[in-house]
Amino acid sequence: NAGTEADVYISIYGERGDTGSRQLLRSQKSKKFLKGQTDIFAVEAVHLGRLYKIVIGHNGLGSGNGWFLEKVVIKDPIRDLDYTFLCHRWLDQGQDDGNISRELPVTDASTFPGRQELELKREEAWAAEKWKFRKGITLQFYSRLTHGFICLYPDSRVDALGDKKNKYGKVFSTWMYA
Repeated sequence: NAGTEADVYISIYGERGDTGSRQLLRSQKSKKFLKGQTDIFAVEAVHLGRLYKIVIGHNGLGSGNGWFLEKVVIKDPIRDLDYTFLCHRWLDQGQDDGNISRELPVTDASTFPGRQELELKREEAWAAEKWKFRKGITLQFYSRLTHGFICLYPDSRVDALGDKKNKYGKVFSTWMYA
């Protein structure tokens, strides 16, 4: 559910001006903005010089309109340059901060881009996991050794023996497919 059926718009900003808001209409794929898919669009504009930011978003319409955007890469055919704009966030009224558009600065070519991506993934992981560290939360882990649940209580107590009759404990099986 990370794709969208909403209309997606982009504005590209460079040292010589901007494109204005443009709807991304024709992808090289038959269906646009699907989860895990890379879409390629042609945007015609005067040469903007060096790019420094984009604004990208959608109109919020359609079923399943929330969208997780990893990054945007713009290829400048005149200068033979690629500009990367990292996002790694939701554009969704019901996720993240509720925004359906984002202003993204260009990834600075003088920094190590992998470091920026790593930092964004770290922030994303923390956003997904920080609920575990709220006051009053009890964490439970299943121990294969004791076949019981190890509990970490809010008052700093630890039940390391593993209560096999814990009515709140559940065992989940995880399957990975390649």
